[in-house]
Parts: sequence; C-alpha cells; structure tokens
Amino acid sequence: MASLKSKLLIGILRHRHILKGRLKKERMGFGIEEVLAFRETCEKGAARMGKLPGGISIRQELLNMVLSEWIIPEKAPDGKLIFYVHGGGYVSGSCNDHRAVVAKIATKTQITALLYEYGLAPENPFPASINDSINVYQTVLEKGYLPENIVMMGESAGGGLCLALLQALRDKNIPFPKAAVAIQPWTDLSCSGASYKTKNKLSLAPLNCWNVFSHYYVGKNDVRNPYISPLFGNLTGLPPIYINVGDSDELYDDSIRFFEKAKQAGADIILKEGRGMIHCYPLLAPLFREATEAMDEIAKFVTTNLKE
Repeated sequence: MASLKSKLLIGILRHRHILKGRLKKERMGFGIEEVLAFRETCEKGAARMGKLPGGISIRQELLNMVLSEWIIPEKAPDGKLIFYVHGGGYVSGSCNDHRAVVAKIATKTQITALLYEYGLAPENPFPASINDSINVYQTVLEKGYLPENIVMMGESAGGGLCLALLQALRDKNIPFPKAAVAIQPWTDLSCSGASYKTKNKLSLAPLNCWNVFSHYYVGKNDVRNPYISPLFGNLTGLPPIYINVGDSDELYDDSIRFFEKAKQAGADIILKEGRGMIHCYPLLAPLFREATEAMDEIAKFVTTNLKE
C-alpha cells in the first residue's frame, strides 16, 4: 500500500494545474514554440531544485565536442563510473537541469557520474542523440575507463536512449558497460502501448506530449528503428539490465513490453514496479518512502555490479 506521504505529494503534483488556476490538465500542441517553452520550464525548475548535496565536486569537460560534467563524490574510487544519459523527451535536458539529480545518485553510490549534453530536437533530431552518446562513451573508454567498471544509467527518454545505445554498441562491436539501469524508459516512440491512453489521468506529463516529442525527434526516420525505439530491436546478447517503472504513467507499458521481450531473448533483466507511483519516482528520494526504497535498490544494483 502506498504511503500517506507519497499519496499527498503525488496528489499535489497531479493536480498542480489547479494550483496554477487551470481547471484542466495542460495539453501540448505541435508548435515548436510549445516545445521550447517546455524546455525552458524544465531549466527553470532545476534552478529552484538544483542544490547539490555536500561533498560533491563538479568538473566540466568537452568530450568529443560534447559538453560534459564529471560529478565526483569525495570518497569515489578511481576508475569506476556511472555513465548517465539524461531524460527530457529528446527535446530538453542539460547538465544544468539534471546536475542535482545525478549528484544525488553519485552521493548514494559514492561512484563518480558522467553527465553530458547530447543534441536535442527540434534543432538536432535523430540520430544526433545516439551519435553523441556513442562518441562520448568511446571517449570515456579512450581515457582508460574499463567497460567492466562502468554502469550506464538513464531516466525517461534517457532510459530509452540507454537501451538503444546498448544495441548500437553491440552492433558496432564496442565493448558493453558492465550493466545498465533504465528508470521509466521510453522504449516505443510510436506510442502504441495501451498505457498511452489508459494512464493519461494518472500521469504528470502534459497530454499529447509524447506524440509531440516523438514527432520532432523521429522526423522522417522509421519510428521502429531500434536506435529510436529500442523495444523493436534485437534484444539478444545485452548486459544485465535493471528497469524501474511506476504504474501511473503513460510509459508504463514501454517498460513491461521491453522486459517481456528481453526475457524471451534470454536477457539478464530485472523489472521493479512501483504501485501507484509516478514517472521516474525514484528520483524524488528522499521525499517519501517508496522513492527512497527504489533509489536504495538502484544504488545497490550499481555498487554490486561495480564491486572489486
């Protein structure tokens, strides 16, 4: 049963449009100005919530011409790395608006995290994001990080990109990271799962936003390309994967369907569902019990895979 604290907080978030004086939940249109306004809102939200935990240092670096940040806990061991792929629907997301979240994960695990800014749609549609990700990952390997000392992690679109990136690395014969974590991953940009219709009222996302994001990211490409929608790819031969999913979100079926297909392909994959939980709820730790427990479990998966 969901905790009272989670119910209260999720209720406030779910009905925040009322607090802003709107009776109905926001619906996103296909105008580019709406997409750019969404991006700006995400950045402004980060400015309000962007306090870093203590004991964290930040070092910026251009990796293969991609702006990146090393987020380093005081007691981080040398050579271990969380390769973090940020979310934002492929139209938003930056070091600025994800720094505090990734720093929280780095603090919890005491592992250095790398956060980087791949190209965003509509200015930089597919394949900018996956090409940038491959280039940054290869640069990390060239710096001397061993694949067995890296865990790849991402949330939402970043979780989907993480799963697409694994398939691209396999296809290009680039060594895998030791394991991967995908939090509420977007695996089907055709938005064909039932939850895109059944979870609208429960989700925190603006109505129709996933269709808009997909439109600008996919462009004229095949939406079932596995580097766009990893659900439709060949899921054999992947490293261990941990998926966390809240069941009150449009992307719920994306995780369930990916997990089932990966299992059938023989993957070493774990799926953890949060009943009554919202989009990427572990990132809300420590605000309520379920988020904290989920984050603790994710951190344990990371540290277990990166142990000596």
